[in-house]
Amino acid sequence: MITFFTQDIKFTLKNKTHVRTWLTTVAKKEGAEIAELNYIFCSDNYLLALNKKHLNHNTLTDIITFDNTVGSGQSAVGSQQTLPTITGDIFISIDRVKENAQTYTVPFEKELHRVMVHGLLHLLGYKDKKPADKAEMTGKEDFYLKRF
Repeated sequence: MITFFTQDIKFTLKNKTHVRTWLTTVAKKEGAEIAELNYIFCSDNYLLALNKKHLNHNTLTDIITFDNTVGSGQSAVGSQQTLPTITGDIFISIDRVKENAQTYTVPFEKELHRVMVHGLLHLLGYKDKKPADKAEMTGKEDFYLKRF
């Protein structure tokens, strides 16, 4: 189940059904299922407070992903195949996404989808701190954005 919320801002995600289908497909192609995934769209200030509180970072960011997965290997109802399931909360600063879209001269929606899949990829185990990991993450983002 994928749900979308807002915190301290007014924002409406377009094409929610299509976005849910796309994210579910990404997880399946990566060998997992989504048990519960919450996207919370918020302001820079809200995300900065989370960044300080939970990560001890005093910097603006576009996304923070919290992995709430308790276990893996749970079987989907009616499925004979056992896939790992993921559960998480992904907080996205709409302020940062707008600014990044302008900086990189891409449409807002494309940048938003990139950040959304980026958070999901983190929950699927991808990292982005080392250059090689970041390159792999960006490649995955590009691959899945083309399939949106």
